[in-house]
Amino acid sequence: MKLVSPQPFWPVRDGLPATYPVLEDNLACEAAVIGGGIGGALVAWQLASAGVETIVLDRREIAHGSTAGSTSLLQYEIDEPLHRLTQRIGRERAERCYRRCRDAIDEIERLVRNEKLNCEFERRPSLLLASTRAHLPRLRREFAARHSAGLAVEWWSRRDLARESSLPQPAAIWSRDGAQVDAYALAHGLLQAARRAGARVYERTAVTRMHFHARGADLQTARGRRVRARNVVIATGYEAQESLRKKITALHSTYALASEPVAEFNGWPADRCLIWETARPYVYLRTTADRRVMIGGYDEPFRDPDARDRLLGVKTALLKRRFRQLFPRIPLEVACAWAGTFAETTDGLPYIGRHRNWPHVWYALGYGGNGVTFSSIAASLIRDGILGRRNADEALFGFGRAVGA
Repeated sequence: MKLVSPQPFWPVRDGLPATYPVLEDNLACEAAVIGGGIGGALVAWQLASAGVETIVLDRREIAHGSTAGSTSLLQYEIDEPLHRLTQRIGRERAERCYRRCRDAIDEIERLVRNEKLNCEFERRPSLLLASTRAHLPRLRREFAARHSAGLAVEWWSRRDLARESSLPQPAAIWSRDGAQVDAYALAHGLLQAARRAGARVYERTAVTRMHFHARGADLQTARGRRVRARNVVIATGYEAQESLRKKITALHSTYALASEPVAEFNGWPADRCLIWETARPYVYLRTTADRRVMIGGYDEPFRDPDARDRLLGVKTALLKRRFRQLFPRIPLEVACAWAGTFAETTDGLPYIGRHRNWPHVWYALGYGGNGVTFSSIAASLIRDGILGRRNADEALFGFGRAVGA
């Protein structure tokens, strides 16, 4: 599947931070990670750092799938609000999911600092806007749920918003614990760190067949090479669903643009915070280290890549119009616009872990709008699973809630 349209922002701006060979030999390893985006990179780094012999295989150039099109807002807020997730799975489990996502941002920050990764990681608060006055009751319920869970939040009234910004919304929830990153650069940095720890990374190497047996799996590539692995990690993002019998995710198209650098962010609140809203589909915004605006949204159900990309011009115009409504004093000149595809689950939570039908196969899929934070959680869970360690978060994100998958 063509996961993003031809010109996503990060590869255009960053170029190729590194190149990797094509697999030309038959190999054996303890863990084969299929997918070299941010998810596969985090898994590979965790495994290699723990001493697990690891091979990474990607059919494309490294990080040129969904990671290339990620807007890379790092938020603990998932697509299912906490007060609604509480109704679905209970208060204790729902609060643990939100706190685990918050902790994942801290873990990414420590990883970036310890490995000295150049990926524009920056701490940013976030602002969840009530799109209309009719959304105020649900926003108040969400604020109460987060406050009760011990999350660092504040209620911003219409007066607060007017004092801090040009935003016209009636109210918002301010959250302290957010961040932003260049996920494309982060993936490359992690894979370089994984290589230093002993991992082997191959791009332009498509796995065309997998044969499972009692001791693991044999993978065959399009060039006729074979990789024998005791464990296989499916970290192909939204394409992972293709290998499951039951459909457990729904695909959606999303659209985004990046501006030319902006001189002044007049009307942007709270230290250029991350911004999103209660409307569905919602619009989301951030800025970059080189002073660009990035705005995305106007999602719709995915049909096929060509149909998605044909709407790019219309969606870009809508995003520009929406930005002018929010920030009339910030001139916006589009530098790059693109479309991408993402998968979401009915409860907003990913599926992470070993699939019961294939004991040597580990999955990480269904990230919705939280690709980087959920990838960090997945990397820790999969590492612990392969090492035989118990992880308390396994029950939160496992396949047990998808009967028949």
